[in-house]
Amino acid sequence: LLFVLGTVSCTFFLAVNGLYSASDDVIELTPTNFNKEVIQSESLWLVEFYAPWCGHCQRLTPEWKKAATALKGVVKVGAVDADKHQSLGGQYGVRGFPTIKIFGANKNKAEDYQGGRTSDAIVDAALSALRSLVKDRLSGRSGGYSSGKQSRESGGGDKKDVIELTDDSFDKNVINSDDVWMVEFYAPWCGHCKNLEPEWAAAATEVKEQTKGKVKLAAVDATVNQMLAGRYGIRGFPTIKIFQKGEDPVDYDGGRTRSDIIARALDLFSDNAPPPELLEIISEDVLKGTCDAHQLCIISVLPHILDTGASGRNSYLDVMLKMAEKYKKKMWGWLWTEAGAQSDLESSLGIGGFGYPAMAAINARKMKFALLKGSFSEQGINEFLRELSVGRGSTAPVGGGAFPKIHSVEPWDGKDGELPVEDDIDLSDVDLDDWDKDEL
Repeated sequence: LLFVLGTVSCTFFLAVNGLYSASDDVIELTPTNFNKEVIQSESLWLVEFYAPWCGHCQRLTPEWKKAATALKGVVKVGAVDADKHQSLGGQYGVRGFPTIKIFGANKNKAEDYQGGRTSDAIVDAALSALRSLVKDRLSGRSGGYSSGKQSRESGGGDKKDVIELTDDSFDKNVINSDDVWMVEFYAPWCGHCKNLEPEWAAAATEVKEQTKGKVKLAAVDATVNQMLAGRYGIRGFPTIKIFQKGEDPVDYDGGRTRSDIIARALDLFSDNAPPPELLEIISEDVLKGTCDAHQLCIISVLPHILDTGASGRNSYLDVMLKMAEKYKKKMWGWLWTEAGAQSDLESSLGIGGFGYPAMAAINARKMKFALLKGSFSEQGINEFLRELSVGRGSTAPVGGGAFPKIHSVEPWDGKDGELPVEDDIDLSDVDLDDWDKDEL
């Protein structure tokens, strides 16, 4: 039976509190302290990106705490609630939970931890990484970027990653770019611009690393490039503007330190990050891997290919991709299957055998789901997902209380379907008159 969440919405959608407290040896990290604690640190760091509702994270918590206590004073062990701090998770490409990263000598190139989820395995990996770091120091290799302290102490004068733009080069570089541009308009004689210069340069290098060049920091000498200064109404220096494809430029009015600039750049990167993958359910691993790693997994059951052809199916997939883009900051998983391919799954969600296309949102931790009641359109799905995101809507338990058997199927080849070939039946030797009499 369906029941209305109403005042008990927290049982389905609201996250519980963080998994760690101040009394643990695990250091809680947030966008406010991450740069200072981790990036500017000389220490080796192991950082877990988790979500409080994630079952795998909850099982890891006691092991992570034990490892942190064992490594105290040797290796720093931290944790980020990436459900709460989605920009920080997005900055490091976190798509599922828990994700563990090792921040060694080069803090801009964190390594993924792929080992076991026991305290012993975590401690072994930490000590192995520590040994590598120390041996690199011994041999004179610093691993590149060392906490940012050197650039600060030396004034950070290296402007190699700040892109100089002119009246001639601006449009072809910025206006039609798929990347995000933060552009400083400056005057060489301006004291505030000189103060900003090392901060802008240091931020440019870190932003280039952390966004893989998707957010660019640039500078325009407005005293030389007066056409640009006039076009964008530059009246004072420095003026910083943000350019994104298809949008009017907006003024950056944040702080002028590198950490302020980097934080804004990473927010822009998160806003412009690609949507999550839309996966076909071709095996149990695809379904469970996606649903276990995300707070919700959105599953569509599309009509059989013979009913829609490739163009009809692609139009449904396009609607899903648009919704995945719109709700990408929610860190939900997105899946689809063909009607009849996973009949047990359909039955467990009350879809089975009718009403295609259909959509369900599943909370794998609670084994509860909500069903799309409106139209399978951008408007109908948007209304459905908006209700879910604020904890409203009707839910029901997944039939059987667990995911049913998932059949391994061949992935869709992108083509129109073909009717199965039937054997020709030779009726030349059959006496149909006698056959009719027998039947009667």
